[in-house]
Amino acid sequence: MTHSSGTHALLDLYDCDAALLADASELQALLQRAADAAGATTLAAHFHHFGDGMGVTGVLLLAESHISIHTWPEHGFAALDVFLCGDGQLERARVLLCNGLRAESVDWREFPRGISVPG
Repeated sequence: MTHSSGTHALLDLYDCDAALLADASELQALLQRAADAAGATTLAAHFHHFGDGMGVTGVLLLAESHISIHTWPEHGFAALDVFLCGDGQLERARVLLCNGLRAESVDWREFPRGISVPG
């Protein structure tokens, strides 16, 4: 049986704005805008800043799955994980996240999930 449970995407962003990568509240707002742009419903959010000069880790729990981020301001790097079930608009989220973090270089990979569900 073939079934698609959604698409899981990994987004690595390089040469991002270091100040943004260290701002937990701005990152939460950015991920929320990405979720909204993708047509997702946010259920909960949790973001943690690791201290002065350090990065942030955060997650939006979505009805459709999740969006998470981990940042390294000292390297201008952000790693994001976007998993959307259903008809979520991943491309809209990707564009918003890349532009929002002012990334100079991007690596985006998509993986279909649940392709061969036993049944």
